[in-house]
Amino acid sequence: MKLLDMSYGRTTYQVTLHSSPLFEAALGIAAATYDKIHPTLEKPREYWLAMIDALPPDVKTELDYAKRHNTWKTLLQLLHNGPFPDPDAFLSYLEGLSEQQLRLEALPYLGSERQEARHRSSTGDRQAVEELLQACAGHNFFPAYITHVSEVDASDLRRHLLTLFQGWYGIHVRPREAELRSLLARDCDQKRAMLQKLSPEALVEWATGRKYPPEPSVGRVLLVPHTLYRPWTIQADAPGTKVFYYPVADENMAEQIDPYRPPQLLVQAYKALGDEHRLRIARLLAERAHSLQELTERMDMAKSTLHHHLSMLRSARLIEMEASKYQLRRTSVDQLSLFLSEYLDKDCCR
Repeated sequence: MKLLDMSYGRTTYQVTLHSSPLFEAALGIAAATYDKIHPTLEKPREYWLAMIDALPPDVKTELDYAKRHNTWKTLLQLLHNGPFPDPDAFLSYLEGLSEQQLRLEALPYLGSERQEARHRSSTGDRQAVEELLQACAGHNFFPAYITHVSEVDASDLRRHLLTLFQGWYGIHVRPREAELRSLLARDCDQKRAMLQKLSPEALVEWATGRKYPPEPSVGRVLLVPHTLYRPWTIQADAPGTKVFYYPVADENMAEQIDPYRPPQLLVQAYKALGDEHRLRIARLLAERAHSLQELTERMDMAKSTLHHHLSMLRSARLIEMEASKYQLRRTSVDQLSLFLSEYLDKDCCR
């Protein structure tokens, strides 16, 4: 069958960035209530225990409630209705929501085709709630979360969110609010400066460490930097928008920025390529994807040694695995000269 293609073609998305200590507070609550992830975070478990212990009793009670019902998700979704200049503006917005609107904003976005069910669920329509539950049946926590949001008294949910956010922000964010604003804004500025030099897909991959190809229903990608959930990138959905809460780059984490300190990823990349064996691996993967066994045979080395080389290349984001095979991240390799030039040509270094 013949096809006459009169479509415009596949378009990409627009990237926007937003930094705010308000997101840092909500993500801090999320991390504090997720015990299983603590061993993988940069901050040790003792840090999180101390954060919890520093809270007043009433806020601890609400944090435990958030741990049982994942209501940090509600806070994040509400924050996307900003931007809010400060916590008072956000809390005032939360207080002014009607009960039905609060439920609607709390319910997760499950795609445009389920927006009607989402709206009906916020009014107490049990059939609509069941539709949402079926749509996310395999999700880690959405079914229990949706059930709770649809059943809890909205006034109790509002009180819980107000007490939890105000308490956490006052204890853990406000004392270093100015420092956080500066740090988060600095990382956003770094990414914005590259908007004219990288494609939207390349910028998202650079910031998050993950590829995100365009989707027909997503016209915007929102990038929100964070410090507390490092090294994780958290992905979420909103109407027409994909949200990535991404970790602030290593070079932007210091209180005093050394303009001569190179970005950690740049150092890792050149270290990874500064070895004959790893360059040979990159050359092989530039031709085609290889399995571990194929690389072992081609490189003629022990698997343990090969694993070491592959680990360095993966840490530098130069290679990746797909369908049990290693492949070169060609975009990352092609960008190395750009990032090196950006570092060498910084105005502050002249």
